[in-house]
Amino acid sequence: MLLYRSASALYLERLASSSKLLFSFKNSNLLVPSSCSIRIGLVCLRQPCSKQSRAVGTVAASAATPVADGIGRDTFYAAEGVSWTSLGVSDNVSRALVSAGIQRPSLIQAACVPSIMSGNDVVIAAETGSGKTHGYLVPLINKICNEQRDDKLTDGDQDLASINKLSLVLCPNVMLCEQVVQMANTLCDEHGKSLLRVTTVCGRQGWPVYKPDIIVSTPAALLNYIEPNRSRRMKFLCAVKHVVFDEADMLLVGSFQNKVIRLINLLRFEEKLLSRSKESPERLMELEADPSSQLTLQDESDIETETISEGEGEGEGEESYDEDVDSNNIQEKTEYSSRRVKDWRRAQKSYERSKQYIFVAATLPVNGKKTAGAVLRKMFPDASWVSGKYLHCHSPRLEQRWVEVTVDNQVDELIKAVNQSKSQLRNIDGSAIRTMVFANTVETVEAVANILSVAGTECFRYHKDRSLEERSKILADFRENGGVLVCTDAAARGVDIPNVAHVIQADFATSAVDFLHRIGRTGRAGQCGLVTSMYTKANRDLVAAVRRAENLSQPVEAAFSRKRSFRNKLKKQGSAKESVLS
Repeated sequence: MLLYRSASALYLERLASSSKLLFSFKNSNLLVPSSCSIRIGLVCLRQPCSKQSRAVGTVAASAATPVADGIGRDTFYAAEGVSWTSLGVSDNVSRALVSAGIQRPSLIQAACVPSIMSGNDVVIAAETGSGKTHGYLVPLINKICNEQRDDKLTDGDQDLASINKLSLVLCPNVMLCEQVVQMANTLCDEHGKSLLRVTTVCGRQGWPVYKPDIIVSTPAALLNYIEPNRSRRMKFLCAVKHVVFDEADMLLVGSFQNKVIRLINLLRFEEKLLSRSKESPERLMELEADPSSQLTLQDESDIETETISEGEGEGEGEESYDEDVDSNNIQEKTEYSSRRVKDWRRAQKSYERSKQYIFVAATLPVNGKKTAGAVLRKMFPDASWVSGKYLHCHSPRLEQRWVEVTVDNQVDELIKAVNQSKSQLRNIDGSAIRTMVFANTVETVEAVANILSVAGTECFRYHKDRSLEERSKILADFRENGGVLVCTDAAARGVDIPNVAHVIQADFATSAVDFLHRIGRTGRAGQCGLVTSMYTKANRDLVAAVRRAENLSQPVEAAFSRKRSFRNKLKKQGSAKESVLS
């Protein structure tokens, strides 16, 4: 044990002196000098903590078990009297849901299904694992099935009637697109056939041969397809009737923002063309026959003009969302162009709507002009907002364990937490236990995985440096076989892995969004879960603020917003100590 601890301390102290991060596992191959020392270390780790481990194991065992009654059901499922049919879902879709094992709607599904079926624009903001994906898929599938049935009765040709009707789901990456398609395809009729044709358009996949009912794509892949050809673009935009932005908080900021705002502007402009064409029956017939026939060169420039106007806004300090327009060009706009912007704004408020926009997110900050929530409130002021009960807050289904670590005990605590998953957690159905270990960087993921491997725990490694095929296989193996997945935040958002019993933060999250998405990997779909968060002295005040917010049932983002002040406080304390020593 002394040999093991001295090697660990020597290595980690060397790291601490050379890195700004106190807690780091880089170059872990230097950690243990021999297999003998690690065996001694593991034996000593278990013996003095046996009593405490049993106590924690009692909570953890229940954490991995679905709750039939009590807190889990009260915080996930809708009331007993609420069923899919009572929400307005048709009998065939309700039967498909029951056959897929989704007998009852969740709280968020019961709230958002009627809103989406009403045809209004909807913003769904709810905690992870609350059932948001089926919350928007079910009403969309129900509406499309009903429309196809009605069209078939009137026209007698379902394919011909539905050729100009399409739903679009946008996701930030290929894996989320594939996951949405898989979830949609689980809803089948009595013959085992999927209710609708749902396909992805992203990655290496081209445009589908057969006309789908729902297309799931990334913003970049979709623009690459529709942008080059004006006629194709207008036909596609005319066909789209429902648009879903999954992980909207990610799509509306950062590198995705320009492309997403561009798509929104294209879709809105098509609505304007349709509204304008309805004033003349002849123009409407021409538009239905050839959507690009009513698009003039001046209309093409209007699309760009609207993009500029959306970015300019009414106030100061708001950025332009158009990736094709630079600041110099904007400044050189003539008075005529400025008048056209104002004309477009007036038209934007008065044109007849023909599409439905649905935004879905597990975290949706609204404070600040450039946050996703603020962008939505400005661009879609009339949208209905559906919020989860525990949005941005601690879920009562989670048992949280907080462990402050130092260079002397961080490796021991990590191995102890992982061993707790292997030895003490059980799923009620006897399936394999799944543990997710989060780190902040690719290097730390590799180092943590090396440490666990030397300690006798084989694990999966998931991060951006793995190819798409490798990541897909890793997640498939993890779902099927269980075990330990060491990952970056690439696995924290949107990835639905059932029965994750334990989430371990080997590195403490750097933001409220990352924190909420990490802990949201467990305690999903009415189950309970265990979260072990390891932190250092540098994050002590931050953790105290997070725990205080948890106890008061307050949003955790306020705690992370004070992170900079916590750092400044530590710097001042360090400066004061240096002054005393000198």
